[in-house]
Amino acid sequence: MTIPIDAMRIAGLEAGERVVARADGPGRVVLEREEDVISSFSGSMTGIFEHGILEQLRNEWD
Repeated sequence: MTIPIDAMRIAGLEAGERVVARADGPGRVVLEREEDVISSFSGSMTGIFEHGILEQLRNEWD
């Protein structure tokens, strides 16, 4: 799909960026920037576990 560069600039999108398309009625499609779930939650559990406990739990898997 080709999107006019002016429309992309106004929407704040860049070439190669991932978007999600959804139908919004007959003849209408809305594109939205794909949410990066990893970065949304990255670091959110900092300080939850005592130092070294995750390594200890990982060693139990072997």
